[in-house]
Amino acid sequence: MTEITYSLAALGWGPAFAAQLDLEEMETLAPMRVAAVHRAAVDLLGAEGARRAECAPGLSTAELAVGDWALLDRADGRLHRRLERASLLSRRAAGEGREEQLIAANVDTLFVVSSCNADFNPARIERYLVLARQSGAMPVLVLTKADCAADPADYARRAGAIDRSLAVETLDARDPVQCARLRDWCGEGRTVALLGSSGVGKSTLINALTGAGQATRGIREDDAKGRHTTTARSLHAIPTGGWLIDTPGMRALRLHDAAEGVAAVFADIAALAADCRYGDCAHEAEPGCAVRAAIAAGRLDAARLARWRKLEREEARNTESVAEARARSRALGRLYRSGQAAGRRKREDPRRGG
Repeated sequence: MTEITYSLAALGWGPAFAAQLDLEEMETLAPMRVAAVHRAAVDLLGAEGARRAECAPGLSTAELAVGDWALLDRADGRLHRRLERASLLSRRAAGEGREEQLIAANVDTLFVVSSCNADFNPARIERYLVLARQSGAMPVLVLTKADCAADPADYARRAGAIDRSLAVETLDARDPVQCARLRDWCGEGRTVALLGSSGVGKSTLINALTGAGQATRGIREDDAKGRHTTTARSLHAIPTGGWLIDTPGMRALRLHDAAEGVAAVFADIAALAADCRYGDCAHEAEPGCAVRAAIAAGRLDAARLARWRKLEREEARNTESVAEARARSRALGRLYRSGQAAGRRKREDPRRGG
C-alpha cells in the first residue's frame, strides 16, 4: 500500500474511541483503521502510515471488519486489541449455526442502492433497511438508473411509502452533478457504505464518489439482474474527506438478532396495532383490529403486512440457539422419514388396487 499518513480525525476518530484507551496504551499503541481484511493479516491506515499487520495472540482477523479501529503495538508491529464499535453491519452466515458474518464497522451512513427497473423490490429494500436500523447506521435509499426509467418519480414515491422518514435520492450514477447530491453524507471523517444487489450500479456510484476506476459490468436485460463486480470489502477515500466501504452484491441477506431493526422499519404497523381491541391481536379476523381496518381503508398495504409477518417469523428462526436449530432440523427429518415410511406402507398394502 502507498505510504500515506492520515490524521486520526480525517479517518473518523472521535471521543467515543479515544475514551477506550488508558494512558499506557496511548504511549505504546497506535490507533489504526482497518482498510481490508485478509486471511492472516489486515491492511491498516493511520497516523503511522499505511501498512499490513498480523494479529497478536488473543485477536483474530475473523473478529475484524473493514472500518474497525484497532490498536497497533509500535514495538512488535502487531494488532493487540479491537476497539468497541459505534455501529456494525453483519448478517447471519449460511448453515444451521448462528455464525455472524461481518460486513462493515463504524459506518455513519448506509447507502441502500436499488435501481429504477425490475430490480426495485420493496421486500429486499425493507430487509436492507432492517439491517441498517439494527446496525446503528443511518440509511439513505439511492435509486440509480433514473435515466432508464419512463417515470423515475414513481419509483421515488414507492420508496417513500416504505418508510416516510427515509431519505431517498433518485439519480443517474454516471452523472457527477447528480451524484454530488450525496456529498452531504460524505464529509470529513464520515464513513458511508454501499449495500445492494449486483447490477444496481454500485461500482459506477463508487467511481463517481471516489474518482476511482472500478470495473463495471452490464445487466441481463431479461430480468435486470447484474453480475458481481466487487468481490471483497475495502475502504476507499472520498475527495470530500469521507470514506466509503464497498460490499459485494447481496441478493440473499439473512438477518439475525434484528428484532429492533424490524420494529423500527415497520413502526407504522406497530403504531396501528396499539389501537387494536386485543393486545394479542394477530391481525387476521379478530374484531376491533386496527391493522385490518387500515388495510380496508387503503391506509396500509396488505402486502406490507405480509412482508412484516415474514420477517418476524424469519427473525424468530434465525435468532434461535444452535441447539434449538438442530432440534428443529431433527424434528423435520423425523417428520420427513415418517412420511416416507407411510408412503412405502401404502404402496406395499396388498389391499390396494393397481
